[in-house]
Amino acid sequence: MPPASDLTGTVLAAWRTNHRVTVFLIRHLSPKVWAAAIPGFPRKTVRMLAGHIHNSRCTWLRTLARSHGIRVPASVDRLAVTPGALLVALDRSSRALEELLRLGCANGGRVPATSAYVWRNLPLDVGHVLMYFVAHEAHHRGQIVLAARQAGARLAPPVTGGLWQWTQRAREHAPVHDAET
Repeated sequence: MPPASDLTGTVLAAWRTNHRVTVFLIRHLSPKVWAAAIPGFPRKTVRMLAGHIHNSRCTWLRTLARSHGIRVPASVDRLAVTPGALLVALDRSSRALEELLRLGCANGGRVPATSAYVWRNLPLDVGHVLMYFVAHEAHHRGQIVLAARQAGARLAPPVTGGLWQWTQRAREHAPVHDAET
């Protein structure tokens, strides 16, 4: 077999596009949707679900990245986070996940296992790691769209359609929300 190509650029571009899709959704949530309860879970709100996306990234970073010297951003308070604060936090966790993916690409396509990784249900090749994070966020984006509809605050067609405009999202330059950049 010929040697595998270096797919680092492709992997990072795919992650960045996924991140931009998540950011696009958060930016287009009205205050009514932000505060809406998740149907079937009256104590959970869209705010909490959106905050979970960032906090889940941080949990995985603590598990897979911290021992490799990758800085793990702080989690957000899912009960109080504002959309603006979440966008800053998501930018931070996205950059840290890029570092983790870059580490895996540089390590022959595998994220090095750590002693903190006890779940062992996620293969640590870069393809599986990337797809797990993308699938997780896509799942929750779908939940947010459905919750908005069920709360009587259906998102406008350009927003729901924009979630699928990956070519457009890929061309966008993610705005910097964080002064530390």
